[in-house]
Amino acid sequence: MQAVCTCRPATEDDVEVLFHLISGYAEKGIMLPRSREALKRLIGTFVVAEVEGVIVGCGSLCQLGKDLVEIRSLGITDGYKGFGIGSKLVDKLIEQAREQNLTKVMALTYEDRFFVKNGFNVVDKEIFPEKVWTDCVNCPKQKNCDEIAVLKVLN
Repeated sequence: MQAVCTCRPATEDDVEVLFHLISGYAEKGIMLPRSREALKRLIGTFVVAEVEGVIVGCGSLCQLGKDLVEIRSLGITDGYKGFGIGSKLVDKLIEQAREQNLTKVMALTYEDRFFVKNGFNVVDKEIFPEKVWTDCVNCPKQKNCDEIAVLKVLN
């Protein structure tokens, strides 16, 4: 891919594209769905990746504790995977976490190799009670979770 990818904060104008991108992953059971209303409410937590003015990826941060933040809704449009766009989004989200003086960034994922490549370590989910008691308690996979927890401690 020759085109340049840029990452920027999402705006309300991006909600429809985000909704469809996230819904595609949710339909495959690998990402939690987000309603348009939730996306509008949480738009300030999202970053989008653009190639030639077209949104091709997204990700968001959700603060779980005083020093812990989670990367959520990280996804790339088919046809744009494998070009480093996901890593650019993660870098931008980590930059935002640093700006907020947060020292731990975690994610639950099926793509642990991607996160390890980006400086995360695989860890036990149970070290994140903030996540377990806020989100996992309501998840249909709670008793049989197959996601892998990853953590990056920021310096």
